[in-house]
Amino acid sequence: MNRSTSRAHRLLTLASALALGLVAGVLAVVPQSSRAADITLTYAFFAPAGTFPGRQMAHWAEQINKRTNGKVEVRTFPGGTLLGAREMYDGVSKGVADIGLGSPSYDPGRFPLTSGVSLPLGFPNSTVASRTLWAATKEFQPKEYAPYKVIAMFTTEPGHIQSRNPVRNAADLKGLKLRAAGTGVPVLAALGAAPVGMPMPEVPQAVQTGVIEGTMTSREVLKDFRLAETLKFVTDYPTVVVTFAAVMDRKRFERLPDDVKKVIDELAEEMPVWTGQYHDQQNVGAALQWSKQQHQLQVLTLADDERARWDAALAPMVSNWIEEMKAKGLPAERYIDRVRALRDRFARQ
Repeated sequence: MNRSTSRAHRLLTLASALALGLVAGVLAVVPQSSRAADITLTYAFFAPAGTFPGRQMAHWAEQINKRTNGKVEVRTFPGGTLLGAREMYDGVSKGVADIGLGSPSYDPGRFPLTSGVSLPLGFPNSTVASRTLWAATKEFQPKEYAPYKVIAMFTTEPGHIQSRNPVRNAADLKGLKLRAAGTGVPVLAALGAAPVGMPMPEVPQAVQTGVIEGTMTSREVLKDFRLAETLKFVTDYPTVVVTFAAVMDRKRFERLPDDVKKVIDELAEEMPVWTGQYHDQQNVGAALQWSKQQHQLQVLTLADDERARWDAALAPMVSNWIEEMKAKGLPAERYIDRVRALRDRFARQ
């Protein structure tokens, strides 16, 4: 090898070493999670991403990707873009989506035992109700979930009457046209109001035009739908919650690797507290603060004797439900007793 050839060879070797070193350096700083995911899951929800269940869905997707080091990627489909509310659980069974977040409260025929949580049981907030729902579901293992793996459960806060004029007693409530949904309709009827069923997005215009005098639902709508501009009063009487359950088809879940299933189980334990606290503090809490500061919202407290009368008016809803479920062979009385005990335990914590 002559001198010029040897020099060219040394330069080529040096360049190759530099290139390899540069590539190694680049690889060293690429985060592990940037690699292509081994598993992609689709996650459907019927309401917009900005709602608190939508925020839960996004949080769950972020966490499973992080905790599996990028092994699992979740593609979210909020706002009914993949499945609507009525078709959510059938859609999961048929494989339209890997995961579906639906509301058992909207489908009591499919989820009869779970519908007991949506009775007027006096839950103080979403966190207590969410923890109660999850604990009761684990304990009773309702057959209604047999086709599914439940990956998350939580509830809204209890619905409150939000009205144009103050509601302090049954006389103020008599014949009052208030929007309600689900078990909120029989609640208002039992209290003497005139419940009106309508989708939540229609409520602001219905209030403005006098079609209704208010609504009974969880209180984040005061800010989200700017209802505090018109509805200046909230009656501090918690009524009923709406339940949510995110599920996978059980066979689909069983095909996942064990390490992924372990992460899903860990997240299922965390979701009632995380979602309940997010809803109570950042969602409802912020809405109430904004409504009071910006629109002088007033929160009205019922007198003790009036509260007792309202409680007595709603009590038959629970006893009637127990008899109905017992006729179906379900442990209804034991379930309600346990739900109440769990409610009280979590409320003390």
